Amino acid sequence: MKKDDLKGQYRINEQIRANEVRIVGDDIESKVVPLAEAIRIAQDHDADLVEISPKAQPPVCRVIDYSKFLYQLKKRQKEQKAKQVKMDVKEIRFHSQTDDHDYNFKMKHAIGFLQDGNKVKAYVFFKGRSILFKEQGEVLLLRLANDLEEYAKLEQMPVLENKKMSIMLTPKKEIIKKPAPKVSPKKAEKMQQRQKAEENENE
Repeated sequence: MKKDDLKGQYRINEQIRANEVRIVGDDIESKVVPLAEAIRIAQDHDADLVEISPKAQPPVCRVIDYSKFLYQLKKRQKEQKAKQVKMDVKEIRFHSQTDDHDYNFKMKHAIGFLQDGNKVKAYVFFKGRSILFKEQGEVLLLRLANDLEEYAKLEQMPVLENKKMSIMLTPKKEIIKKPAPKVSPKKAEKMQQRQKAEENENE
């Protein structure tokens, strides 16, 4: 719903079609009354009668200044939008012959990405004849998904596309923003250098 459309989303006062409504509001006793009486009560409070739950039986109407009501709605929408977490996709790259040290190092990075609320796309790149060992790549990716079971849900099983086999991991809500395992700056720099070297090799 766009902010500009809010005004047309709610019936007020004589626009309300029900014969009787339940009224609510600040300093208002919640009760069911005929529509005409509900409008009179709103006028007595220098306010409007705003239909907030038209599908209820009877419909629920709030006694409130309509401009104030729209302002509160816009403010709430803005707050909800601010709370929405943008989920980026971070990539973790392996080779079919990745050793345990490199595997564990990259797994820690994956945990950090997941705890920051990002998805993780992990993939194994097959260079040349290594495509013959695609089963090893699948085993490695499934091992990663299993090791990260506490942190992420497996969104898709290993998929082979050209020379890459990948999986997608989505963070579990309960682990987001937990402190991630510390990775020293030196190790992070080494990993970046290693990935750059790998990319240069495959160009």
